[in-house]
Amino acid sequence: MSLPHAILTALLEKPSSGLELTRRFDKSIGYFWSATHQQIYRELGKLEAEGQIRALPSEQPARGQKKSYEVLPAGRDELARWTAASQTPKPLRDTMLLRLRASAVVGTAGIEADLRRHLDLHQGQLAEYEEIEKRDFPPGTDTAQDRLRHLVLRAGIDLETFWTRWLAHALEEFEQLPEQLPARE
Repeated sequence: MSLPHAILTALLEKPSSGLELTRRFDKSIGYFWSATHQQIYRELGKLEAEGQIRALPSEQPARGQKKSYEVLPAGRDELARWTAASQTPKPLRDTMLLRLRASAVVGTAGIEADLRRHLDLHQGQLAEYEEIEKRDFPPGTDTAQDRLRHLVLRAGIDLETFWTRWLAHALEEFEQLPEQLPARE
């Protein structure tokens, strides 16, 4: 996914200002595609220059007023093109996994404590996702849009469930490790 496509998606859901987009990213899209305030504003400028979005007319003078944007047909066409295109999954790159592999040759100092910290973080994220699921997807929310949005949330829930289980298993393995790992020759 790319930032322009995330912005087009958000604007098609609801025309918004850059500040509103930033807040919405923090509450939804940012869970799986993050962007800073500056990145969003920079991308809004590019999308507007490319004719994919436009600033909505303001009822008050523009100076000092926030601009709200909407998607133009060219932007909708680009999002539809991108959505329909085939993409290959990206390989997993996770620093913790690399650090764990490295600890097999240099020792495990600090890794167990960080595994516990990661477990706490993933458990917290899982609880947050589950709360969102209860709040936003009660029984009976069955429109096509709701079902697709729920699928995205379920991906987050399933991913956090995987990490919490894996981290708990890793910590169980750490309990079985000898105090000192044998030195490698």
